[in-house]
Amino acid sequence: MSSVANPSSSGLERDARRMHDDDKPLSPGSVAIGVVIGRTSEFFDFFVYGLGSILVFPKLIFPFAGSAVAATLMSFALFPLAFLARPVGSFVFMWIDRNYGRGTKLTVALVILGGSTASIAFLPGYETIGYWAVALLALFRLGQGFALGGAWDGLASLLSLSAPENRRGWYAMIPQLGAPFGFALASILFGYFVSNLSEADFLAWGWRYPFFVAFAINVVALFARLRIVASKEFGAAMEAQELQARPIFEMLSKHAMDVVLGAFVPLASFAMFHLVTIFPLSWIMLTGGQSVEEFLWVQVAGAAVGVVGIVLSGVIADRIGRRNQLMAGAILIAIFSFSAPFLLDSGGKGQDAYILIGFFILGLTFGQSSGAVSSRFTQYYRYTGAALTSDLAWLVGAGFAPLVALGLATSFGIVFIGGYLISGAICTIAALTLTRALDQH
Repeated sequence: MSSVANPSSSGLERDARRMHDDDKPLSPGSVAIGVVIGRTSEFFDFFVYGLGSILVFPKLIFPFAGSAVAATLMSFALFPLAFLARPVGSFVFMWIDRNYGRGTKLTVALVILGGSTASIAFLPGYETIGYWAVALLALFRLGQGFALGGAWDGLASLLSLSAPENRRGWYAMIPQLGAPFGFALASILFGYFVSNLSEADFLAWGWRYPFFVAFAINVVALFARLRIVASKEFGAAMEAQELQARPIFEMLSKHAMDVVLGAFVPLASFAMFHLVTIFPLSWIMLTGGQSVEEFLWVQVAGAAVGVVGIVLSGVIADRIGRRNQLMAGAILIAIFSFSAPFLLDSGGKGQDAYILIGFFILGLTFGQSSGAVSSRFTQYYRYTGAALTSDLAWLVGAGFAPLVALGLATSFGIVFIGGYLISGAICTIAALTLTRALDQH
């Protein structure tokens, strides 16, 4: 009776796993590919929105702002909504996971994620529907964040749990490759349309294509991830209660301090994340130095450098330990914070150096941030704890970064973004020091 009253994808997942059991098991390489595809689709959705919040929304949605700076700040004010909605999504989708199965959860989440992003492609401007344009954009942004809370599939934890003891850093960096891949894809699409269309055509229809593409990418990612969910390895991990969705408040009763510390450990990396991806483009748009289309291609090159940094982070972490690697990365970000404002404000060559150096340092630190947020949880609460900690880390570290950085830079001077970066580095160093002290006791 319960199965009729409470339809679930769990039975389908068990059937699919039995079919896998009869065949050869899914290889770690296939799991890694599924992880990267899934993360790439998520980051693509968010970066398409982030680039649109600079290139499109200030003129299309906020033409009433009075100045380009004010319009961009208004656009960035909507940016954090997704990060505020993400923990709510985790809460709701954890319940769906427990009651209806992970396949159902992922399907609903990725349809909402792709649908929210694709819906922006059809958004009329302020000149057509007035303030309803602002309201609809805010709604779709909330939809992105809410859905991303449900897109947490435990695949990164599965990779980490299956990693040999001396290869934990290497396995931890694999999911992080989705960030530069997603950013590069979004930048290439926008760069193509900015380079080949007049400004009028770009604002009329060209910008809509990257948003529309998001739905197709999410469909591909959904099938790639469902295939992993049906795999023998994933089923074995769930049956061992390593990747089960637990009630969030139950988890917090055991691991509240670990959630707080886990949210602050990657803060240096997450604070820097949007200061080399989203914020620099807004600064170029407002102050010059080089053309937007040129800078978009520089950012694509930066993403490639970021991939190198992420891969190296896995090698380094396996040699010196993940915590030491994160500490070294925070120190590098603190050092970079002193030169970053001057590079960004010194014309085209300095801006290029800011992007390339910044992406490399970001890769070295971001590559190990996923392992940092989940390593302190007991096996029973690992899945839920890692999901909520990641939500809070992104909210605290990255959600408000474009708005705060642009507000500080335009009100008090570009040098203040260095202060923003170094504050993130201090938080990471303090959190790592505290976790080390707690582990020793």
